[in-house]
Amino acid sequence: MADAPARPQEGTGPSKVTLYRNGSVYTAADPFATAMLVDGDTIAWVGSEQAATSIADNSMDIIDLRGALVAPGFVDSHAHLTETGIALDSLQLGGVRSARELLDAVAASGGEGAVLGHGWDESLWDDPTLPDAGELERAAAGRPVYLSRVDVHSALVSPSLVASAGLAELDGYAPGGHVRREAHTAARQATRRLSTAALQDYQRRALDEAAANGYVALAEMGAPRISSFDDLRLAAGWNDAAGTRPAPEVLPYWGQLTTTAADAEALLAELGVRVRGFAGDLNIDGSIGSRTASLREPYTDAPGETGTTYLSVAEAAAHLAACSLLGIQGGFHVIGDAGLDAALQALEEAAAEVGEQRVRAAGHRFEHVEMADADAIARLAKYSVTVSAQPAFDAAWGGQGRLYERRLGSRSQGMNPFASFYSAGVPICFGSDTPVTPLRPWSSVRACLEHHDADQRISARAAFLGHTRAGWRAARYENPMAGQLVPGAPASFAVWEVDELMVQVADNRVQSWSTDPRARTPLLPALDTGTDPRCLQTVRDGLELFSAEALRG
Repeated sequence: MADAPARPQEGTGPSKVTLYRNGSVYTAADPFATAMLVDGDTIAWVGSEQAATSIADNSMDIIDLRGALVAPGFVDSHAHLTETGIALDSLQLGGVRSARELLDAVAASGGEGAVLGHGWDESLWDDPTLPDAGELERAAAGRPVYLSRVDVHSALVSPSLVASAGLAELDGYAPGGHVRREAHTAARQATRRLSTAALQDYQRRALDEAAANGYVALAEMGAPRISSFDDLRLAAGWNDAAGTRPAPEVLPYWGQLTTTAADAEALLAELGVRVRGFAGDLNIDGSIGSRTASLREPYTDAPGETGTTYLSVAEAAAHLAACSLLGIQGGFHVIGDAGLDAALQALEEAAAEVGEQRVRAAGHRFEHVEMADADAIARLAKYSVTVSAQPAFDAAWGGQGRLYERRLGSRSQGMNPFASFYSAGVPICFGSDTPVTPLRPWSSVRACLEHHDADQRISARAAFLGHTRAGWRAARYENPMAGQLVPGAPASFAVWEVDELMVQVADNRVQSWSTDPRARTPLLPALDTGTDPRCLQTVRDGLELFSAEALRG
């Protein structure tokens, strides 16, 4: 590789040229790169400080990194923009540790209309007893109340919302006010009848939060039970919103069942948006926390329950076959082992109908896949199914005495098998499922390094690639160079203030870090310092999405 780039040609238009120098650049082109040149929307060059000195001139915008790290921007492979915006502006219930604290938060809420809140998790309470509907009603002084559990698969609702949304007649309604399944869907939708302006405001709130944390793209997982066509159209519209502040790219998915290729084509036309696939939150089952994930054996802490299966194998197979014939991604939300059994059987039936090669070529994706044994992993690899996983789930709920173990007993040990996916050749990408877990990408990378099951830990490099380049590949993005900082690649990156750079591996039997130049391995932030790297700037296709004052201070 030449150490210095050709200078940008004069007279070729208003292309902005920016030189980043005196830092560290995470690039496969040169593991010792300290500088990077951006020409418009493209990476023009990466190289040494000496070469940067030779090419710098006053026509460039020169940014002194002062030791900061430039790295490919993060891609969140499973997000919900409107829901995230609403959660950010609602009662934050992740820190409550009792029914009393939750009721106090409701009573202290201001404003008018429905009381909305998100994030309670009774598995963290000393006494997991939930408040009843009457207590919620009194705390809210008669206002309707909707408080989503952290996994957003169930919620606490007040009697006034039960009455106005007609919840009492629906599957999943419980008189105590903890609703699941159809009743939960109806309760959420009743509080989401929002104007276009309100939807845009909530989505902008979520996109700004993502940009401030180094994300350059998010896979938006729309579905009829979550949102509307209009909501998805607005989300996709941020990509072409001329005259507005730039935002992370939205990679739209729509989780709606199709039965034939003609049915899928009609749905594509009706949407009026180029979706990446009919995948994402098309639910085969629910969540472990709300005991709606479909299990082979009953929940340890609820012996009579095995969860919920929302789609039959025949329905799922028809959907995958239809998507395969059109050459677009299909897929499902699937968490429990019985749910995964159904999804894998559907894959095999679809392959029998349309051919294994068509199924593989479509690049289908399954979301979450928390309970997968060796046989299931081999079948996922056989059909080239991408797993879109959430490492922060394991950080929040994995380990001795925590939610997974309480719900599943010994079955919790093999959950979220990241290392097994990698060793079997299953494509894997990572996301947050925001608002279920926060948009904090380095915490998610750390969760891969510190998996509660030591056998399933992966290196920081593998985790980082799963959060960046793999996200673009999982969405079958058009530009194969997306997610890396090499000449000719899109200028989509983030700048990070870091304490220390190192090579980190998950196996504690070997040296945990190395700066040996013979390794020629780009360095990543040390994640055992107690703090995450601080985002100083986020850039997508050469457009600044976020900048901290410290960058140019």
